[in-house]
Formats: sequence, structure tokens, C-alpha cells
Amino acid sequence: MLSLLDLEQIGEDTYLGHHPRQVGSRTFGGQLTAQALVAADRTVDGDRPVHALNAHFIRGGDVKAPIEFRVDRHRDGRAFANRQVTAYQGGNVVFSMFAAFQDWTTGLEHGVDMPAVPAPETLPSFDDHIVGYEDRLRVFVDALKPMQMRYANDPTWVLKGTGERLNHNRVWLRADGSLPDDPWVHAAALAYSSDTTVLDSVLTTHGLSWGLDRIVAATVNHSIWFHRPFRFDDWALYATESPVASGSRGLATGHFFTRDGQLIATVVQEGVIRHFPPRR
Repeated sequence: MLSLLDLEQIGEDTYLGHHPRQVGSRTFGGQLTAQALVAADRTVDGDRPVHALNAHFIRGGDVKAPIEFRVDRHRDGRAFANRQVTAYQGGNVVFSMFAAFQDWTTGLEHGVDMPAVPAPETLPSFDDHIVGYEDRLRVFVDALKPMQMRYANDPTWVLKGTGERLNHNRVWLRADGSLPDDPWVHAAALAYSSDTTVLDSVLTTHGLSWGLDRIVAATVNHSIWFHRPFRFDDWALYATESPVASGSRGLATGHFFTRDGQLIATVVQEGVIRHFPPRR
């Protein structure tokens, strides 16, 4: 993942991002978001970490071609900075993101409570959950795994077998290894991982599963609000739920918590989700 975040500068406020060796049929949305965040952060001076981003996925990225990220500097104030990042491939826009940066100041504080879940060390690994499903979940088996994952509830494919439905999904995540101290690295790592399981609760609400049901899904837009400093090489709980699905789109919201229960980020994602039930 660190190599993915090491963008090549090819011009003024213009950067080139590359794909990993292990890829799917199109560019992973978390990769686009993380690389765009790195590009934006490189143009911001001073100690102003990112506090919000809103991204729109316009075309599926070509995994065989690099991605050009162009940054527009919309504002550089005393405390705030605002950037727009547009990603291009072959002259076409594939992704667009607005990001806001602010210096860290103290003020009012409150947050929602972290759900009660088992500690990550007591839970099976992601690979343990895949055992017996390798043929039907080949896309997960072959995927790049820069994050460690520990489901606090059964994943979609296990729930499919038990018939249980859940209106939420809770999974522990952390980088698979130590990260540098730079705050932007941890923000980018969280942005990358925020696209991994957020739509699961849309499926579990309906008793459906990746790989076992005929489902076509694609992210439409993705927003993150960063609330306080954190490290993403320690475990963070990603607690998500889906308040609504309508018009072939599903909306999911998520919260990232530190191990001691501090809310560090909030995520909202909308995706196109089409289910094709078997013919009877």
C-alpha cells in the first residue's frame, strides 16, 4: 500500500499513480480515494491535516494504465485549505474529489459510543473465514490485502448459509505492518480501507452475499470526515449500517473507532447495487 501512495510528480500540482500487481477488473475505489488524498495533501503547506473529503466515481478505472491526478488549489486561508483533485485516464475523467484541510484546534467534543464487540485478537482472520468458499470467492482470495481484517460478526457469505440477516456490519481493520509517523499516511490508509466493507450491511439486510448471489455493485460517491488524529497501524473498528436502499442504489454509513472507543472518522457511501435473482 505504501508503494501505491508514493505518487510520481509529473508537473505542477500533477501526479501519477500506479496500480499494484494484484488487481481486479477495475480500479479499487479505496485506491483512487487514497491516491487523490495524497495528491491533495502534497499541495497543502503547514500543519493542516485533512478533515473532510467528498469523492465521485465517474468511470471505472483501467487497471492496466496509470492514473493522472490534477490538483486545483481553490483556497489557502489562515486555518483552512481547499483542494479539488481530478483523476484522468486516456483523456477521460474517472474520478473527482473535493478535500478540505484545517489546522488542529481544541473545542467542543462529543461522539457516539462504540458498539460492544470482541477484541480483534480473539477473532478469526479473514483467511479463516474464506476456508471452504475459495472457489466462489476467488476475487477475495486473489485480491491485494494491505489491511488485516477481523470480522466481529459473520461475513455475508457465512450469514447466507445460516439464514441470519443483519442491519449492520462490524470489522476490525489495521495496516498489515508498521506505518511511518506522517499523519497523511494514516489518513490515506484509512481512506483506502474505508471502501472495503462499507456496503456489506446493504447485502446482509436482505440476506444476500458477495460471490454467492448474482450482484453487480459499483461505488457512486464516497465521503469521509476525519475527527481527530489517529494511527492506522493499530486496530480500528469499522462499524457500518445501511439506512436505505432505493432506485437500485444503496446507502451505507460507517464510523471508525480506536480500540479505546474514540470516534476518529465517519464515512458515507452510496453505491449502485443490482441483484439478479435466479429464475424459477
